[in-house]
Amino acid sequence: MIELADIARALGLLTRLPVRVDAEAAMARGARAAWAWPLVGLLLGGLAAGAGYGAALFWSSPFIGAIIAAGLMTVLTGAMHEDGLADCADGFFGSHDRERRLAIMKDSQIGTFGVMALGLVMLLKIAALSLLLAEDGLPLALIAAAMLSRAGMVLLMRLPNARADGLSRAVGTPPGSTAGLAVAIAGLGALLCLGWPALGAFAVAVLAVSACAAIARSKIGGQTGDVLGASQQIGEVAVLLTLAAL
Repeated sequence: MIELADIARALGLLTRLPVRVDAEAAMARGARAAWAWPLVGLLLGGLAAGAGYGAALFWSSPFIGAIIAAGLMTVLTGAMHEDGLADCADGFFGSHDRERRLAIMKDSQIGTFGVMALGLVMLLKIAALSLLLAEDGLPLALIAAAMLSRAGMVLLMRLPNARADGLSRAVGTPPGSTAGLAVAIAGLGALLCLGWPALGAFAVAVLAVSACAAIARSKIGGQTGDVLGASQQIGEVAVLLTLAAL
């Protein structure tokens, strides 16, 4: 059963927007509120796309618009997904031991692998956004990518928890109906935004989250909050690159 308050809970968890949320009720609801995560993508993608499109018109530069759009997405989420990407890169490739990998991921310091991962993903994202802006295709493409990548996070939550503690463990595992609803919302949103190209975007998003799941299982035996954040970034940039190529 869905609750409209889940939308505010999702915004409170996944963004830095000033949304008033009953923390106790949100924790009690847990992963059952994750169906609303694609709606967070709808809002963030719309805000970032609008800012990027406006900046591109003002400065007559798709490149500047792309930087504004990518930067605003990062600011609105408090860089939580980017932090997860960096932590996973450092942990997964910084050791051959599972427990050591988890320890590295929990360390607040960033290493070489994390810097490289962040730089590569951000450069690819800005490049894709620049191409989309040049063709006036940014607004709807970014919304679709933001929604699909957050639905992927919900699917990934169904993997076993790799830690005995942490935010992902506290939120819990979403029921199959919750994950299915999240995917349906994201898929419908992408279809309305893109038309039939949404099928290609959806397929790429599925491949991206499947790859993240396989790597996480291999490296640490399951998922953590960092893994979810990394999957969002990888899924989003994969969809944007695909749409920029169409």
